[in-house]
Formats: sequence, structure tokens, C-alpha cells
Amino acid sequence: MKKIFISTLAVSLMLFSYSCDTDFENDLTQIPVTSGSADFSRYVALGNSLTAGYRDGALYIDGQNESYPSIVASQMKLAGGGDFRQPLMADNLGGIPSVGFSNKRILTSTMELSIAPGVGATTLANIFSSGPYHNMGVPGAKSFHLGIAGYGNPANLPNAANPYFIRFAKNPTTSSVLTDALELNPTFFSLWIGNNDVLSYATSGGAGVDQKGNMNPATYGSNDITDPTVFASVINNYVNALTANGAKGVIANIPSVTSIPFFTRVPAMPIAGLNDAQVTQLNGGYAQYNAALAQAKSFALITDAEYQKRLIKFEAGIANGAVIVDKDLTNLTAMQIPSYRQTTANDLILLTASAVLTPSAGGGTSVPLSDQYVLTEMEANKVTTATTAYNASLNTIAQSKGLAFVDAHSKMVELSSTSGIRWNNVKYTAEFVTGGTFSLDGVHLTGRGAGLIANEFIKAINAKYGSNLPLTDINKYSGVAFP
Repeated sequence: MKKIFISTLAVSLMLFSYSCDTDFENDLTQIPVTSGSADFSRYVALGNSLTAGYRDGALYIDGQNESYPSIVASQMKLAGGGDFRQPLMADNLGGIPSVGFSNKRILTSTMELSIAPGVGATTLANIFSSGPYHNMGVPGAKSFHLGIAGYGNPANLPNAANPYFIRFAKNPTTSSVLTDALELNPTFFSLWIGNNDVLSYATSGGAGVDQKGNMNPATYGSNDITDPTVFASVINNYVNALTANGAKGVIANIPSVTSIPFFTRVPAMPIAGLNDAQVTQLNGGYAQYNAALAQAKSFALITDAEYQKRLIKFEAGIANGAVIVDKDLTNLTAMQIPSYRQTTANDLILLTASAVLTPSAGGGTSVPLSDQYVLTEMEANKVTTATTAYNASLNTIAQSKGLAFVDAHSKMVELSSTSGIRWNNVKYTAEFVTGGTFSLDGVHLTGRGAGLIANEFIKAINAKYGSNLPLTDINKYSGVAFP
């Protein structure tokens, strides 16, 4: 059983809300709810895990029932909205063992974060015949995946198909997420896609490649960053298809994935509380390494700036950086010098590192953290650059098509601030577990987090189309489940 101990965490789109102390911007109790210039009779939501209701590291029924589109659809029903059906999983565990997907994470009475047993986990049986489904959110999907025929074909596993879409694709060989959505002839749609185009790179510690300049996504690896031009092109194609018959809709931009608890829960400088004896022992262990660096500098193999950056030095009474492997340092293997340095305040240590950042494991001290546990400043900058480009395109496309637009990025910034966001006198933040909005995987939303983003969609829809859908009561949805 895989475990992450919360007690060691001091050592992964998300996130947003309506900043107010009351439930509604206006009292709508005496005002008929209308759709304005929109038609909500056939609402279809396209996206990835944030749309599907994925949380706690799995897709399961309770999370799906509190997905942001489901919440939005319930408010749309007050103004003529139709049924909104979701491809519900078979249980509240969510694991798919045949493809290596574990069950949801749970918080136990010993304050451990652990994976639930894999009993009764969902199979890949196609459930399309029980549809059609209006929530077309597919966990793991990147922007260009929504238009790929055969993305729901089990024969294309593991690289060219998605096990979640396999469950409800109409035709395994010809269906794409987009074509199946279009067959519903939606009168209104939401599109929130793109965070996975950088998220897998970030959560792997920068293991992929920044594909800027590569226009062929078929050549991308699973952890690569999507080229911004490719991203803009596929989004524009989707919107053209979705609006071809007069449908209206709403697009959301991409939050900063590096601001979510998966990247912020573990401090960048996590080695604290060392005494003089420990400092002496640790520094002694790296004395030979530091001496070799000095020799490399004397041979002009590295600059003085890189020499200073790579020196390993622990001090008592302060928060020290963790020793890490940084693949972007100058390769000195010819001198048998590894690529070590200590983290700075600008690096991001992943939530998964908490299990090894313990005195017994020696992670970050006597044992350097491997690359998979750290998103370095250089790697984080690649994520930020791509996200900025994606969001510029999303805004341009929304404006050119006259669609409503949700600035999820700005709401994430607001939620991540010290003051957070208040709803009816309840404070929500982006803090792991205690903030109320992020689930136990550190990446996806709780029910309350989904309620927060649902209200942002509702506000954008009302502003653009003159509807007056009431905001939902965020506090009635679920947060992190405590034992």
C-alpha cells in the first residue's frame, strides 16, 4: 500500500471562487430565472479531469456528482436547461487495475494519506448504450486529444487511447471526444482544456520536452509541453465546430499549475532544525564533492557562478535547501562529478517527495532527491511561458467568437493569496487539506472547489448572455473527508 505521511509534508484545473461574504451578488429570490440570449436546453461540457469530476487521485461517483459542469447544469435547469447525464463510474473507489490506475486516496485516522484497497474496481466495459452523456470530460486528455479518432479504442492502449474515454465512446475506431459531443447537437457548451498540456511535464519533475516549434503532436511524449501554436490551432478548430450551428458557450483559461498544493505543500527549503553535529556530519559527507567542483572551476569547466550554485553547504538554525539532482547543470561526469546542488526559494519540490524527505530516508541531505521530485526554476519557467501563451490564445478565440470567458488563472492567484476567498463567512484557500478546495491528490478540486469554479462559469455566462442564473451555495458541497 502506497502511503504519504502528512506529518512529513512540512518537508500536484483547481481553485477559484466568488470573493464575497454573501451567497449571491444580488438577491434573486423574487426574480424569475431566465436564460437571456443563451439556450441551455442541451448543455455539453468538454475538457479533462477538471471537467470530469476527478479528485483524490481517481474518478469516482461522488466526485463526478460534484463536478463543476454538473453544478452549472443544475442552475441552468432553472432557466430551461435539459438533462445533464454523466458517464458515472461503477463505484466510489475509482481504480482501473488493468491499466495501473489506483483507487482514490483517503485520509485515515492516523493522519496518513493512503490508497484505498483495490476491491471492486471499475473495468473498461463500454457504457455508451446507457448514454448519451453530456459531460465529455476525459481525465488525462491534452488539448489535441479531444479531436483524435480512436481515442476511445481499447486496441490503441496504452499510448494512443484513453481508458476513461473507452468507457463511453460511441464507436471505438471512429469516435473522438469532439465528434461524440457534436452528435448531441449542443445548444450550449463549456470548454476547459489545456492544463494537462503542461501539467504532466510539471508533475514528472520536468521529465518531458518543451515541444515549442514542433507542430506534430503525434511525435510528443506523454510528459511533453504542447507547442502553443498547436494548442491555439486545435482549440480554434473545436470552437468553430461547436459554434457552427449557432451554439453559444463559455471557455476558461488555464490556472498556474505550479501554484497548486502538489507543488507548494513541501517548502522549497525543507531541511530545518539541524544541530551543529548534524551540520558537521553532512558537510563532511560533501567535502570531496565540493573539492572536485573547485577543481572543475580551476579548469574553467564551470563558471564561478555555477560553482557557487553547486556547492553543498548546510547550516544550523536556518532552513536549508535540499540536495537535488539537476540535469540542467553542466555535465561533469568525465570528472566523476554528479550534478548536485541545493534547492533555492525558486525551485518547487513535489508533494511526492514528502515520503523521502525524512530523517530515516535521508532524502535531500545525505541522499540527493532525484529529478522526479523537483521542478526546478528553469523548468517552472517553461511551464509559465507555455501557460501564458495558451491563455492569450484562449482569450483571443473567446473574444473572436463572442463567447463567455472565465479567467480561472486570476482566480487561482486570488485563492493562493494569504487572504484566500470567502464565501458566506467561510474562508477558502489553496492550502493542502486545510484550505477546503483541493482534494488529497494536491491537484484536483474538492466538491467545494468545484462549486467555486462553477460560480465563476455562471458569472461569466450571466455577464455575456444576459441570463441571471443564481450562484450555487459552495458550502453545501463536500471538502476533504476526515475520519
